[in-house]
Amino acid sequence: MADENYLRQDFEALSVSKRLMRSVSHKWRKKSLKSEDEDDNVRRVSMRCLTLYGRGGGCKVGADTGEEYGDPSSRRRSSAGEESRGYGTICGTEETGVDCFSYGVKERFWKKNTRKDLELEESTYNSRMHIFLPDDILEMCLVRLPLTSLMNARLVCKKWRNLTSTSRFLQMRREGLHHNPWLFLFGAVKDGYCSAEIHALDVYQDQWHKIEADMLKGRFMFSVANILEDVYVVGGCSSLTNFGRVDRSSFKTHKGALVFSPLTKSWRKIASMKYARSMPILGASEVHPDFSAIQGHQIRQERRFNRSRMGGGSDVYEDPHRLSLRRQPRNTFDENDLSFFSARKPHKMVRQKIDESSTKSSRRFVVIAVGGLGSWDEPLDSGEIYDSVSNKWTEIQKLPPDFGIVCSGTVCNGIFYVYSESDKLAGYDIERGYWIGMQTSPFPPRVHEYYPKLVSCDGRLFMLSVSWCEGNGQIGRRNKAVRKLWELDLMYLDWSEVSVHPDAPMDWNATFVADRNSIFGVEMFKIFGQVLDFMTMCDVSEKGPNWRHISRNQMAHELDASSCVTKSLAVVYL
Repeated sequence: MADENYLRQDFEALSVSKRLMRSVSHKWRKKSLKSEDEDDNVRRVSMRCLTLYGRGGGCKVGADTGEEYGDPSSRRRSSAGEESRGYGTICGTEETGVDCFSYGVKERFWKKNTRKDLELEESTYNSRMHIFLPDDILEMCLVRLPLTSLMNARLVCKKWRNLTSTSRFLQMRREGLHHNPWLFLFGAVKDGYCSAEIHALDVYQDQWHKIEADMLKGRFMFSVANILEDVYVVGGCSSLTNFGRVDRSSFKTHKGALVFSPLTKSWRKIASMKYARSMPILGASEVHPDFSAIQGHQIRQERRFNRSRMGGGSDVYEDPHRLSLRRQPRNTFDENDLSFFSARKPHKMVRQKIDESSTKSSRRFVVIAVGGLGSWDEPLDSGEIYDSVSNKWTEIQKLPPDFGIVCSGTVCNGIFYVYSESDKLAGYDIERGYWIGMQTSPFPPRVHEYYPKLVSCDGRLFMLSVSWCEGNGQIGRRNKAVRKLWELDLMYLDWSEVSVHPDAPMDWNATFVADRNSIFGVEMFKIFGQVLDFMTMCDVSEKGPNWRHISRNQMAHELDASSCVTKSLAVVYL
């Protein structure tokens, strides 16, 4: 009996110790779980050291999940025969109850339970960012970015993309001082097909970019002109038999016109011209908000033009500004000359009023297209003017038959100057709606194969002309030609040499554009089986302006030689 009492007491003590150990272990487990939850708030799952067994048979893990939910009886235990089989732990000390997951389940469980938490944290972060960065401050930051950085910023989120595409933002960008010149080269041909790409050059960073232009797919021999940050594409041709190829054996001439916005990389169609044209001579100008091309056309038709018989005057144009008097010697001005100068003062005042009123009300612009080739590849002497407000093309007065084929033109101080292959100069007064004949001092000498190019910047009219400096083109003699920059004195109509272009005139179809106080040019030609390109720039505001190269052989090496003929250039400050 005594032995049985001792055994009973030992069992009771053993059971008490087991209950005590179980209670202590339970409290210690809760404490450890609490500390792990505080250390790792994202994972939200308490993981214990995994008891891995080093022999074959896979992962032997005891997952104690039942006790965590208040059911200690559901705790998994390893089989009693595992120790006898020789399995041993290789990570930490072995515990009877391990709160963990098998391999691969932990990651899936973590991703599933933390997805919502990450979205909540992201929304909280964005809300905090918007709190500390209001929209007006964000606009001020984005409007100062270079164009390349602005394009990348639009990819951040929809909010930034929508914010930088509003009319308010574009107006702020247009009126800001953070503008850099960009050159857009159109009409590239690759492997015999129109590449439907626009090559854009950031002048200050000397970086080329390619812009997809599916709207121009299959179209070539068109002309471009820019108004503010938009580029107008007018006319052109497309092949009827081989779509996309530069093929003039069977082609269609277009009347349509497109507008490309580099800031938004968007295209839109505008009204079509009355006549189909390829390679028309374009010009763009700002006009008075009350300008009406239709009314001016009707008034012009009712008028009868009296031919001027004054010395040096043109007998095919009217001369309302008496420009022919400017050819007379400068020291022989009479009362007529004084009346001419007095007549110019109100014109300046009108232009000044236009500029002042345009800042207060909506600005109005026109695009004028003259000449080019018609549907049957015949030279055209007609012209049309496009009003951006009414979205209509209106036919203007034709050039006289003896003027010749127009080869270049530009707008300067509200006058659209055009130059013909027969070395004649005329100007179209856009506001008044009639042509003005101009008899200047002897035109600068030129090589017959190279047509002069007119450009205008900073209210000054320039012409680039190729002339002989050695040999005069005679056979058997050493010949050397140079391209010179000439300026026309709009007061006395005298030409004066300004500078000499640094490159030899290898491209007979070199293209030049100007804006503000800079002239930009592109020359492309094929030599030794490779197409080369040279981009140059001249700042006319400097004393004794000099040309400098801004890009060499970085773009045209992958293009065809026909790109030298089909190319067109536009400069936009963005």
